[in-house]
Amino acid sequence: MSKPKKTPRPKAETPKGFRDYFGSEVSERKAMLDAIAAVYHRYGFDALETSAVETVEALGKFLPDVDRPNEGVFGWQEADDEGKGDWLALRYDLTAPLARVYAQHRNDLPTPYRRYAMGPVWRNEKPGPGRFRQFYQCDADTVGSGSVAADAEICAMLADTLEEVGIPRGDYIVRVNNRKVLNGVLETMGLHDAGQRDAVLRTIDKFDKVGAAGVRELLTTGRKDASGAFIDGVGLSDVQAEPVLAFLTSKAAGVTQTLENLRAAVGDSEAGAQGVDELQDIAALLGAQGYGPDRIDIDPSVVRGLGYYTGPVFEAELTFEILDEKGRKRQFGSVAGGGRYDDLVKRFTGQAVPATGVSIGVDRLLAALREKGRMNSTTSGPVVVTVMDKSRMADYQAMVAELRQAGIRAEVYLGNPKNFGNQLKYADRRGSPIAVIEGGDEHAAGVVQIKDLILGAKIAESATLEQWKERPSQFEVPRVDLVTKVREILESQA
Repeated sequence: MSKPKKTPRPKAETPKGFRDYFGSEVSERKAMLDAIAAVYHRYGFDALETSAVETVEALGKFLPDVDRPNEGVFGWQEADDEGKGDWLALRYDLTAPLARVYAQHRNDLPTPYRRYAMGPVWRNEKPGPGRFRQFYQCDADTVGSGSVAADAEICAMLADTLEEVGIPRGDYIVRVNNRKVLNGVLETMGLHDAGQRDAVLRTIDKFDKVGAAGVRELLTTGRKDASGAFIDGVGLSDVQAEPVLAFLTSKAAGVTQTLENLRAAVGDSEAGAQGVDELQDIAALLGAQGYGPDRIDIDPSVVRGLGYYTGPVFEAELTFEILDEKGRKRQFGSVAGGGRYDDLVKRFTGQAVPATGVSIGVDRLLAALREKGRMNSTTSGPVVVTVMDKSRMADYQAMVAELRQAGIRAEVYLGNPKNFGNQLKYADRRGSPIAVIEGGDEHAAGVVQIKDLILGAKIAESATLEQWKERPSQFEVPRVDLVTKVREILESQA
């Protein structure tokens, strides 16, 4: 008789495109999000937490099909009695849920409705270096106001947020553009074919990679890419392509000249002129609050998501240099972006509802703060109360309770206490600042030994044997003074 096959053990590994976050990483992210939330709250925005799961119909962007019902999202179909339940999916951003929430609760919400949201989102896309299928977003939006003052406020809040978390002035710029200006350019070009307009938009989006000359080639006859492959052009004439080039290269040394260049680029287009007027108003509103072009600037080269936005668009770019994986210098780049989207809620209500907002890439901003040395990669561990006598566990737990009640992070060693050296190794691995020791002799004398592990590590680096034996980092104090001495040492370490 053959032996029954053993059930294979599951592999202890995260799914492809996902990762785990440990103590210091979680603490760093929370500290940054708390700082951001404080700025948003100061601006009058309220917190909103939506469900991680939405109906695919509500998400709208990705719809199920026969071959790939979960394309772009992690989706599944609920089973009803007939096996034809709703399609559900993990949210892919925080904006689509906001549109659903506002449409669902609009009679109970103030107008305008100002909310911020922070949390994980999921995208069923091919992972790559630094690109995960689950990541954090941090959004702030105003729904129900068509005033450009709302757009200007988002830009000002974004600048304040970057400075609050540790990005100094001079290391960032918030750049502002307007989709209406580009619509005016397309109108001036005489483009009415939707396919051609989309092709022009895709080409404009490559401006930062190929430059003005490359955009001209892609709009007209085509060009060879870096690999030598030929990319077909849109097929426009040089005359048709000229307004696009004028638009993309209209950035000047001053805001006034930039706006004049944009007015020339949009020609007689009413939509384009309205877009330029809005940019002028935004610049004036920001200037009145003290936000000059050194912090927030009008820049026509911002072309992010122009197919999605309906008015002003903005992007926060970090301007300091870092070294890439090959040791080459480059600017850090974008960490946040957003704009006005006046058509999203209309999907639910049938009525246009103006909205504007911004989304911060949490992981990218955290990486930037680490580059600037604004994040401490290590987190202080708890005070560890060691165990010298298992029969007196209640005494050790009483010590820990006193420390915790005093607001001090602390724990009792719960491993095998037989080897005292292992207890100190554990404290070291936890990054503990202090170890508390009370053996039988100390208990009888009513004292405890308090070991400053931080100071001890520094002394061990350079002390002589005699100096080390003197144990200047270990203190004997009365048991009643435990909390006072621990707090004193912690304050000296800060």
